[in-house]
Amino acid sequence: MKVKDILAQKGTQVVTIRAETTVINAISIFSANRVGSLLVVDMNDAILGIVAARDVLMAVVNDLDRIKELSVDKIMTKELIVATEDDEIDYVEAIMTENRIRHIPVLDGKELKGIISIGDVVKLLLKAKHVENRYLKDYIADKYPG
Repeated sequence: MKVKDILAQKGTQVVTIRAETTVINAISIFSANRVGSLLVVDMNDAILGIVAARDVLMAVVNDLDRIKELSVDKIMTKELIVATEDDEIDYVEAIMTENRIRHIPVLDGKELKGIISIGDVVKLLLKAKHVENRYLKDYIADKYPG
């Protein structure tokens, strides 16, 4: 299974924000879109970084006095870990686990193809295991002719 299998199921829509967006406004965008991360882009939609809910939480803890005027470019992660559509799910799962990240943008060169979460990965892997389990049970129960 590959990353493109996840994108085929969940879609390719990605919620983005500009670097100058305040953290307070980012919180509203998180909530309105029910997402756990936002890609930060410039006016040409080039990716500058990613801001996750944990980044916002840490900004509140560390910079509460300035939180109303603090922009997301001050708290975002700039060194992105990315995937491609042809990456194997097991590889992406290992990368996400090893780096303790929950969301990973999917790129083709510099073109954004989507974003996947660890939840998307687990959901696909679970579905595959359920199908395999059902097949094996049916095979053992001699449900297949031959």
